[in-house]
Amino acid sequence: MTQSPTGSAPTRRAVLAGAAAVASVVVVWPSRAAQPETMDAAIRDFVGEAAVGVGRGKLAIPPLVENGNSVGLTVSVESAMTADDHVRRIAVFNEKNPQPNVAVFHLTPRSGKASVQTRIRLATTQTLVAIAEMSDGSFWSDQADVYVTLAACLEGE
Repeated sequence: MTQSPTGSAPTRRAVLAGAAAVASVVVVWPSRAAQPETMDAAIRDFVGEAAVGVGRGKLAIPPLVENGNSVGLTVSVESAMTADDHVRRIAVFNEKNPQPNVAVFHLTPRSGKASVQTRIRLATTQTLVAIAEMSDGSFWSDQADVYVTLAACLEGE
């Protein structure tokens, strides 16, 4: 870096040139976060061409979290959990983390109840979607918006 004529501090021109270089790297650096389109594609991979209904399931997650490093969530689905009527899988997707797939849980009638809990990291404020696949082949969803005040899950070190 260029120093001032006195040799003690960088010149204003050097500071501005450095700031411009950093800004240009930030502008052209590709975003690694998933986008809503990526989440939609992940959901399509899970459900195929089937229609996804709203209801029968509940995604419970705090609407406002102070820290995105560890956020608890619960997904529960209305089901008798019998051989004829049970939840096969529950999947959770997110909109803006580096990967759109959070988790897929496999259940059987022997699971007893259709409820799962986990903790996830959230990169930023975003929407989460939970989808349950029933034994009859139908899919049911619920979604929740989560506001994160301190982000986590940043990729690229």
